[in-house]
Amino acid sequence: MTTEHHLLYDVKDHVAHITINREHQRNAITAEAIGLFLGYLDRAEADAEVRVVCVSGTGDKAFCAGADLGSAMAGGGDALSAFKSYAHVLKRLAAFPKPTVAKVNGSCLAGGTGFMLACDIVIASNHARFGTPEVNVGLFPMMIGALIFRNVNRKKAMEMILLGEKLTADEALSMGMITRVVPPEDLAGETDKILRSLTEKSPIGMTLGKRAFHAVENLSLEDSLDYLAEKLLDVAGTQDALEGITAFLEKRPPVFRGI
Repeated sequence: MTTEHHLLYDVKDHVAHITINREHQRNAITAEAIGLFLGYLDRAEADAEVRVVCVSGTGDKAFCAGADLGSAMAGGGDALSAFKSYAHVLKRLAAFPKPTVAKVNGSCLAGGTGFMLACDIVIASNHARFGTPEVNVGLFPMMIGALIFRNVNRKKAMEMILLGEKLTADEALSMGMITRVVPPEDLAGETDKILRSLTEKSPIGMTLGKRAFHAVENLSLEDSLDYLAEKLLDVAGTQDALEGITAFLEKRPPVFRGI
């Protein structure tokens, strides 16, 4: 395990775990952590053993409370560079070619909302709380908004952003921000079950599929269908697709190799 101060990275059973490691600061993110995050995503993408990435926070109080307001990210030093680095992490995570899962153990606020929304699947404890409280300190969730409006109905999104109120896990689920809510004692088990299921799928099939979906996000319906028809041909031509169909006909579990 790599144990840099603000972020942990560990690979186990084909899953790369990226864990925000500032429990006593409610896992508030720092400029150091942003740099590490980008490096870990690069490492996970390059590692053929990694099939899934899981993002979480240490402890049981907070997933990520946003930016550390005492750090350079809040405006000291080169603020624009820091903000763009955070935006780069969101872009990198949202377009990541391997499946991404957020395990939300507690408060997920401000910048933490961005990390969570950028992931494909979000499993949350029913004790978790969500929101964008930036307006309460004279700020505004700028980069996070790009992801909020891709996940949430516009009026509900604006209500959350403008009031700065915290939402329950059930409210976040009903708004489309997260995918599953479980009791805290079931969070680890439910997350592990989902991670195992993802590692059993075809790595190349999921990568080609995710890249294709990302590419058509802003295309017209007609252009999207044409593009995706071509990409389906790419997926169908993989050895994993042949293995999957053969295994289905032979009534056995497929053994995917990512080729």
